[in-house]
Amino acid sequence: MFLDNRQVAMDSVLEALADSIDYFQDNLERLRPSLRDALKPYYAERLKQMRTLQALARTHLKMLPRDADVERDDFLWLWSRLKSFVGNDSQVLIGELLEQERVLMQALSTLFTHPLPEPIEPVIDECMKACRQLIRELYNLQKQRTKR
Repeated sequence: MFLDNRQVAMDSVLEALADSIDYFQDNLERLRPSLRDALKPYYAERLKQMRTLQALARTHLKMLPRDADVERDDFLWLWSRLKSFVGNDSQVLIGELLEQERVLMQALSTLFTHPLPEPIEPVIDECMKACRQLIRELYNLQKQRTKR
């Protein structure tokens, strides 16, 4: 079954949400405890928002769940590890998390260019606000790490 443009945009958002959660969870042991504690609430909320959006997409956009791109996830994890050999591990991770937020913001913006069923819009708004908050938090953490 082919997806229409609106479904493709929603799929991109769901994929970006899943990628960011997976990346965070895959790299928990690399984060210092203070960073981990600061970021965990954001990703716990993101997981709830993703599950809500998945259910809404199934109901209102007739979308079926899709499998994750495991090879891509493995590549991103390995690439991040390699960069950590050259630079500060925490700074590399914060930079990678910021890049994922940029990808998510772009996907959310694209989704907003399509008419959405009424129950989906408030969840997308929440995702956008949460993404902005996480970007601010990551920038603050990045500044703190740079000063040390």
